[in-house]
Amino acid sequence: MMDPIRFTVEAQQDEARAGRLSTRRGVIETPVFMPVGTAGTVKGIRFEELEELDAGIILGNTYHLWLRPGIDVIKSAGGLHRFTSWDRALLTDSGGFQVWSLGALRKISEEGTEFRSHLDGSQRFLSPEISMEVQAALGSDIVMVFDECAPGEASHDETERSMNLTARWAKRSKIAFDQLQSADTCHREVEGLSGTQALFGIVQGAGHLDLRRISLEQTVDIGFNGYAIGGLSVGEEKSVMFEVIEDIAPRMPKDAPRYLMGVGTPEDLVAAVARGVDMFDCVLPTRNGRTGQAFTSCGRLNIKNAQFINDQRPLDESCRCSVCRRHSRA
Repeated sequence: MMDPIRFTVEAQQDEARAGRLSTRRGVIETPVFMPVGTAGTVKGIRFEELEELDAGIILGNTYHLWLRPGIDVIKSAGGLHRFTSWDRALLTDSGGFQVWSLGALRKISEEGTEFRSHLDGSQRFLSPEISMEVQAALGSDIVMVFDECAPGEASHDETERSMNLTARWAKRSKIAFDQLQSADTCHREVEGLSGTQALFGIVQGAGHLDLRRISLEQTVDIGFNGYAIGGLSVGEEKSVMFEVIEDIAPRMPKDAPRYLMGVGTPEDLVAAVARGVDMFDCVLPTRNGRTGQAFTSCGRLNIKNAQFINDQRPLDESCRCSVCRRHSRA
């Protein structure tokens, strides 16, 4: 059976790397930005457009898909790929961040997180084991461990407690994941796939570099197919984010993909690539696009501004994409 993923670094300059990430559904060139398809679709974009843009991998959100339409519906369709008709790679997050963002609506314990659904207020419970079960049912190619995210301004003591809980949850995630993979050969045969899902660990520690290093050591000791930096871009200063990335990314295993979760702007991506990151995701392009903001080579442009009402130039005069070739700002 094939390894879940294979990652090779093709070229490197200082810390910046160019590589190839081979999954059971195709090869992805890195650095790669992964469009976010929260509920199985990337908002405002048809899959044909994503394929034209050569998107080799998108994200699905465990929390949202679990609540609606529900795992039974997706399983009956043959998994998330068949349910959505996306035949390239998928990464699913664990649901930990979404539950954390519910704030007062959730209660965290050693066992997991009890929370009220944002849809109907019903009481729900998510744990490392349940998150692994849901992601196995979704059939994503890359699975994320269930983690706890400390706020960006969290104290050292608060962050340390959260980080150690994440490490314990990561171990439980790995145990549950391995058990599910060994029992899932029938599903893979139906899908016609070779290889299991891959599992990524997540490094936490907020803006405290000593805790980030401990978290990285804990996570690598457990052993994963790839490693993510979580808990950034959650309210901390931008300088803190880059300080963490610059310190931690080069310390991460060199033969595994490095994933910076939830980042970011075009400038953030370039700066993080220079510091050794291979993979990114963020809702920013689609969310900002839906509200009329474009990212151009000359900076951001808010197309709803009155100054563009008679502007016959394209969004970006140096861009040759289908939108800039066809449509004016007006």
